[in-house]
Amino acid sequence: MKKLLYIIGALLVLSYCSSSNAWTQRDPLPAAQCSEHAIYGAPVAKKTLTQICRQAYLVGYDADSKIPEYVEWTLTPDHALGCVTRSNAFTADNSVKGGATPDDYTKTGYDKGHMAPDGDQSWDQQVEYESFLMTNMTPQAGSLNRGIWKLLETSFRGWVVQGNTNYTAISGAVYDNTDKKIGNGVVVPHAFFKVVFNDKTGEYAGWEFPHVAPYPNLGNDLTKFRKPVKDIMTESNIIIMLPKNGKELEIGKEWPIDYGKLTSAKKTKCGANAKDD
Repeated sequence: MKKLLYIIGALLVLSYCSSSNAWTQRDPLPAAQCSEHAIYGAPVAKKTLTQICRQAYLVGYDADSKIPEYVEWTLTPDHALGCVTRSNAFTADNSVKGGATPDDYTKTGYDKGHMAPDGDQSWDQQVEYESFLMTNMTPQAGSLNRGIWKLLETSFRGWVVQGNTNYTAISGAVYDNTDKKIGNGVVVPHAFFKVVFNDKTGEYAGWEFPHVAPYPNLGNDLTKFRKPVKDIMTESNIIIMLPKNGKELEIGKEWPIDYGKLTSAKKTKCGANAKDD
C-alpha cells in the first residue's frame, strides 16, 4: 500500500511539474499588425523566411535551419519594466511544422537563447509566455547568452527607461551551411548581431558577437563588439531598413545608462518580482 501511495504521489508531482509550464498558444497575428515593431520596414533576407507576428515581436523564421534569422520588436517606456515572473515555459511553436523543440537542446551544452528577451516581454503574462516559443530561440553558449549578450539586453531596457522614449531592436543570427547542427537539425550560428534604434532621434548602433568554440567569456565592454550596420548586413545577408535621416553612432558614443538606477527603478515598480531576466 505504501508503495502504491508513493507511486501515486510521484505521478502527481510529475503531472504538476509538466503542467506548470503549460500554456495555451495563440495563433500568430497577421503580419501587417507587426508594423508597430518593424517601424522602418521589416528586414529583407536572401533566404525564404516565414514571418511570424506575435503581440510583442516579429520573427523572420528560417524553417530549414529551425532558428529565427532575425527578430524585431519595439519597446516602450511603459513596458520596459515588466513585473511578470520568468516562467521558463519553453515550447515548440505550433504555428510551424517540424520546428525546433526544447528536446533538441538537451545535453548539447547550448542554452536556448532568446532573440527577443524575456525581460522585454514581461509586461503581460501571455506575452511573456510567447517569448519562450522556440521560433524565438537559437543555440547559444552560456558564456554569451548569460554574459555580454545579456548585458546588451539590459542596456537596451535601460536606454528605453532612462531616455523615456521608444527604442526598436533587431536581434539576429549569422550562419551558413558549414555551421554545426544539434538535435533534429537545429543550426548553431557562428555569430550573433543586434541593431538598436532610438525611435525619437533616428540614431542607431550595431553590435556583432563571435560564437565559435571554445566560446570564451567575451567580457563586458560592449564597445569592443560595435560593428557598422552595413557590415552586419553583408555578413548576415539581411537588408536592414534604416530610418530616414538616421545617424549611426560612433563607437564609444552610445546612449548613456546608469545600471544602478535601472535596478532601483525595477525594484520600486516590481518589488519581489524585480529580478532582471
